[in-house]
Amino acid sequence: MGHGKPADADRRVSHQNEPVALLQCAFFSEVLGLSTSMSVILPQETSTQIGLVGQARDGVHPTLYLLHGLSDDDTTWLRRTSIERYVSALGLAVVMPRVDRSFYSDERHGNRYWTFLSEELPIVVEGFFHVSPRREDTFVAGLSMGGYGALKWALRQPQRFAAAASLSGALNIAERDQFGGRPGLKEQIFGGQSIRATPDDLIWLLDQVDPPSSPSMYVCCGAEDDLLGENRTFIEAAERRGFPVTVDIGPGRHEWGYWDRKVQDVLAWLPIG
Repeated sequence: MGHGKPADADRRVSHQNEPVALLQCAFFSEVLGLSTSMSVILPQETSTQIGLVGQARDGVHPTLYLLHGLSDDDTTWLRRTSIERYVSALGLAVVMPRVDRSFYSDERHGNRYWTFLSEELPIVVEGFFHVSPRREDTFVAGLSMGGYGALKWALRQPQRFAAAASLSGALNIAERDQFGGRPGLKEQIFGGQSIRATPDDLIWLLDQVDPPSSPSMYVCCGAEDDLLGENRTFIEAAERRGFPVTVDIGPGRHEWGYWDRKVQDVLAWLPIG
C-alpha cells in the first residue's frame, strides 16, 4: 500500500498499437425484465488500418468492467474520455454496463441492479464475447457512484477480481442522508433505511473479507473534490485492516478532465498479464 502517485503513474499507455472494435450492445435482461444496454470495447486483429499496427491477443481477452457515475450511462466513458484509444495497446476488453441511478444496488422501489451486475452480466458477457473467466484476468473500476460500485463488487465477490479501482468514489454513503442532492433517491434505492453494517456499506464490507484474499485496490481522488473526506475515511479504514491499496490523492476536482487523466493511471496499474 502507499500514498501519492502509483509506482508507474508516469508511464502513460502507448496509443500506437493494435486497433479495437467498439460495440453498442442492446440486449434483454431477465433479472431486470427489460431491454438494457452496454458499450463494449474489444481487441481486433487487423493489418491495414492506418495509424494502428498490431494484432489481438491469442486466446481469450482479459476484461475490465468500467462503471459509470450517477448522472451517466454506458456511453459516458466513451464520450468524455479517450478510453477506446487508451486500451488499444493492451489487448483488453472493456465492458461498460448501464445501471441508471441505482448505486449498483437492488433497489427497494425499483429494479435489481446489483443482481443484474453481479450475477447476470458476467454470464451474458462471457456468452457474447471471447473473454477470460479467470480471476487474474478480470478487473473492475468506476468513477463517483461507479467507484462505489466497483469497490462494493470487489469486496462482495473478491473471488471474481484481481484488482479494483475507484476514481473519486462515493465511498462512505452509509453516513449520508441523501444522494445527488435528491432526498427521494435514498428512499427509492434503500427504502429510507440505514445501510450501516449491511452489504451496501463499504466500511462494513472491509470486515467481511480477509485482506490477503482481497483484490488489489486503487483509490484516487482530487484534493479539491467534495468527496475527498469519504475517500480518506475509506482509505484509513482499509489500511488499518491491512488491505492492499494504492492511494493517489492530488490536485483535481470532480470532473472529466481529472478522470480522463486518472483512468490512464488505472490502466497502467492493472496487473494485465
